Amino acid sequence: MIAAEDCVLVLLAAGRSQRMGDLGSKLDEPFLGRALGLHVAVALEDMPFRERVAVVGKAQCNYAAHGYTTVRNDDPALGLGRSVALGVDCARAHGAQAVVVALADMPRVTATHIWHLLEAADGPDAVVASSDGISPKPPAIFGRNRFDALLALEGDQGARDMVRGGKHVVTTPAELIDVDTPEELERLRALVGDPETYTRLRRS
Repeated sequence: MIAAEDCVLVLLAAGRSQRMGDLGSKLDEPFLGRALGLHVAVALEDMPFRERVAVVGKAQCNYAAHGYTTVRNDDPALGLGRSVALGVDCARAHGAQAVVVALADMPRVTATHIWHLLEAADGPDAVVASSDGISPKPPAIFGRNRFDALLALEGDQGARDMVRGGKHVVTTPAELIDVDTPEELERLRALVGDPETYTRLRRS
């Protein structure tokens, strides 16, 4: 297990929301009484991370109010890899033994699941990702020996190859819903009233 106190949480919130049409930044869209992009920040606010870093773009979410250091990605067109590298660079400066990388457009992620990821992490070479029972995805943990590889990421592929080769901790599909389109946002809102379809664990 890697202790939360030894980790920096890196929240990626600099996406361009290109598939949202005229809605603007998806992270500013309302969901259950707050901006979509703030749900993960609130869900993880009691975890004792060494530091919290939000890599931000055009969204108006106030991450600083939830204890985050904000790092602006001034060129999100360079892709997800650029945001990951900015967050990891900040984590390294804080002496992190690992980073927990989460996405701000995944509003259902819980602290319980992050604790399970930490329990599965076993040292500086660790790569532990989430899974819905079918495919691996964020949130994910990377030990400090993976920092150089993360800093070298380019484009939108992010750390997919590392994630595929790492450990995978299964949780419900509902927890790992991300929002990229208006239709996905509406399905997320419908889930609140009719969760049954999305809350069974899948087995690959």
